Amino acid sequence: MHSEQTVFIVDDDAAVRDALGLLLSLHGYRTAFFADAATFLAAWNEELRGCLLLDIRMPGMDGLALQKKLVELGSRLPVLIITGHGDVGSAREAFRSQAVDFLEKPLQEAQLVQAVEEALARQRSDTRVHASHDYARREASLTPREREVMALVVDGRHNREIAELLAISVRTVEVHKARVMDKLDAGSVADLVRQYLQNHPQ
Repeated sequence: MHSEQTVFIVDDDAAVRDALGLLLSLHGYRTAFFADAATFLAAWNEELRGCLLLDIRMPGMDGLALQKKLVELGSRLPVLIITGHGDVGSAREAFRSQAVDFLEKPLQEAQLVQAVEEALARQRSDTRVHASHDYARREASLTPREREVMALVVDGRHNREIAELLAISVRTVEVHKARVMDKLDAGSVADLVRQYLQNHPQ
């Protein structure tokens, strides 16, 4: 399962799932439903994007246990805990596992929408940070010569110009350029320039 900014609802009560799904869809959110923690874990992968609306009390693995398991797996999905039996101990445990908010049933529409928006904003920010770190790691693998070639490519220079500026052959420029594209996973020169400019703001 792959998604862009989906609200994943995990609750064993079908009526609650339906009500949340309807309310969120009216506000333009994409939703996906799961009746228990095990079903969600089976569908989870690190490519999922969005946030998780998670009930605490469920048969089998409860919401707090699922939250801890996702932290162990390295999940970057922000979590909103929902419960009909709120208590300070549960809230503290949820926040210790990095919950964005702890919402008590019956949920207030404005409070829910605000919490979901905050969680999705956190996910977008986290995704950008992660992508930036990933790019920095890949760029660090470039040799000094590959960095020189990349800088000149981004500057709009052609292979022949680069060869003259660096006093190397055109063929050598092509080899360095191909290695840069491969290491940075760039599908084209335009993609290489886009990546570079996004991570090196002028």
